[in-house]
Amino acid sequence: MGVEVEKIGDTNNVELTEAENELYDRQIRLWGLESQKRLRTAKVLISGLNGIGAEVTKNIILSGVNSVKLHDDKVVTEEDFCSQFLASRDSLGVNRATASVERARHLNPMVEISIDTEPLSTKGESFFAQFDVVVVIGLQESELIRVDEICRKKNIKFFCGDVWGMFGYCCADLQKHSFIEDTVKHKVVSEPNQKTKTELVTTTVQRELEFPPIKEVLDFDYKSAGYQKTLKRKGPAFLVLRILQKFREQFQKDPSYQSREKDIIELTKIRDELSSENVVPTSCFTNVFSQVSPTAAVVGGVLAQEVIKVISKKEAPLCNVFLFDPETCCGFIENIPAK
Repeated sequence: MGVEVEKIGDTNNVELTEAENELYDRQIRLWGLESQKRLRTAKVLISGLNGIGAEVTKNIILSGVNSVKLHDDKVVTEEDFCSQFLASRDSLGVNRATASVERARHLNPMVEISIDTEPLSTKGESFFAQFDVVVVIGLQESELIRVDEICRKKNIKFFCGDVWGMFGYCCADLQKHSFIEDTVKHKVVSEPNQKTKTELVTTTVQRELEFPPIKEVLDFDYKSAGYQKTLKRKGPAFLVLRILQKFREQFQKDPSYQSREKDIIELTKIRDELSSENVVPTSCFTNVFSQVSPTAAVVGGVLAQEVIKVISKKEAPLCNVFLFDPETCCGFIENIPAK
């Protein structure tokens, strides 16, 4: 079966209503009418309604997409109340998608919002083919790879992200993604033999980037000499990410404040298998419990912004892993090129 053509971009038969033009007026001024029309046609799946999932949901709905499917098969726990603002305090034990849908609908009545509470592992190609963009949060490595492979086959834009305590990341697989970007250059406007005068001229240019599949990101050779040279400048955040993902895969859960000491020991064991204390100090594991609201807001904001940029085809997307490091309270991009 061949790869399907890109679904995002056809706005020939799309017209915004008067109410939509009024509601999205500031956004249209920011990124243009055509970009808003593309958003108006987009169908987005958001799977994983924890703290970062709530942040992504809020921003995507407010942008004015066509529809959002909220998916989660887990229930609301006390831990969710650290950062999950869509679920009310009386929703303890209720499915997270079910608990989030009412407040989500109040954010923007013009966006169609539905829910799904079945495990994502039961979903096949026909389910994902409904969407232009798939955002998944909280998945194990094997499931990340499976969903991404389906998205590549169906030419669906794929995003994933997570927050562990104060540490977070988001990553994209956009395959071959084309976009428009404004470039600014100085143009000489003075007459010959006169003092040189210039003015800034903005030109719109179409560009294209190629992204590797998630499997290649997960298999990235962090022991290579080239990457090791960047550790002193960037820090070990990417290695911390791999350790946390390995922990989730091995123990079928994330580090918990209820088993803090035991989990730090297990994280240290995984660290020693992948690297060493000289590269990833044990102190990196002291802030990876629950989801801290400010970190969920930062990483969720970046992830949602990337989704909006990709749908609107406006500006260059981040290529391709964003990492938020609590040791420095800074975010940076790890560029893992396609092979």
